Amino acid sequence: MTDDAQDPADQYARVVVIGAGQAGLSVGYHLRRLGLTPGSDLVLLDRAPSTGGAWQFRWEALRLGAAHRVHDLPGMNAMGLRFDDADRSRPARDVVGEYYRRFEQHYDLRVRRPVAVSSVSRAHDRLCVVTSSPDGRTARIAAEVVVNASGTWGTPFVPWYPGRDVFRGRQVDTTEYRNATEFAGQDVVVVGGGTSAIGFLLELDGVAARTRWFTRRPMVWSDTAALDLEAAVAAVDEQDRAARAGETLPSIVSGTGVPVTRRIRAGIDRGVLRESPMFTRLDETGVVTADGEHVHADAVVWATGFRADLRHLAPLHLRTAAGGVVVEDGRSVDEPRLFLAGYGPQASTIGANRAGRRIARQVMDVLTAE
Repeated sequence: MTDDAQDPADQYARVVVIGAGQAGLSVGYHLRRLGLTPGSDLVLLDRAPSTGGAWQFRWEALRLGAAHRVHDLPGMNAMGLRFDDADRSRPARDVVGEYYRRFEQHYDLRVRRPVAVSSVSRAHDRLCVVTSSPDGRTARIAAEVVVNASGTWGTPFVPWYPGRDVFRGRQVDTTEYRNATEFAGQDVVVVGGGTSAIGFLLELDGVAARTRWFTRRPMVWSDTAALDLEAAVAAVDEQDRAARAGETLPSIVSGTGVPVTRRIRAGIDRGVLRESPMFTRLDETGVVTADGEHVHADAVVWATGFRADLRHLAPLHLRTAAGGVVVEDGRSVDEPRLFLAGYGPQASTIGANRAGRRIARQVMDVLTAE
């Protein structure tokens, strides 16, 4: 195996966990229980300024509920914390941030933030993790094992459509959306078939002048207030198949449908949540549908999902021609010292929790085998 990094490390750690969202904290918790000491042989890194993972960046109006649910981290019940008991009148980002902060402190996980990981490469018999801080300082950590739990928030996916570069209005993706008041009195086109698009449409109703919703495929609504178990299992299985094949991961929502809460039902009945087939192009002042209708737009909100944020793993040369990374049961097939938590079938919050224990045990197996 070729060594890609030759510079001496500033620190050595048995395990480095990249990301302190649901998956990273779950893995860190279990590794601590299995005997690793946070801050020395277990180093958790997070690029965000505060606790809460990607939730800290969600838009202000978002509340926890059936469509946006966070499962408890392992060990939260022992602290007397449950997301099901959380105040749903508060912004979800505040609730999750507070609960995660208390969790990190209670279990003394010593997450280092804000610390961004710029690259992971091979260095002799270790993996070299190169980090950067806001003050411009860089550091190298040599690790026996790396657990990547970087999630998707840093890599929103915006598909290219003809005319996207000539549209004169505003274009924002999910990470850039703040609140509906930014679009007061405007004609807004919302693109995407997931819960974020639905949330934006409901929030924009009565604030924007008009909204129009476009999706690539017809919406599948679930009549239950929670995801249909059979559909969820099938969607996770498809994620697992894609991960094992090294393919780009499909959307979970496209396989499960969206649960119809009372708020969503009211939006459907009012005609706010009525999707149209995807338009074919944009022009200077709006979008043009397949049948030639021109829909005026002052802004387009691209709620079109995310891709796994794996850019810092590029020096390992793991990406396949199909666009993904070959992963089996949370472990890279081509680099067995690398685990990917919250990837593929683990992408949901409950999947990340369950994978945390399995990955932690596999990591310990690697450490004890050396």
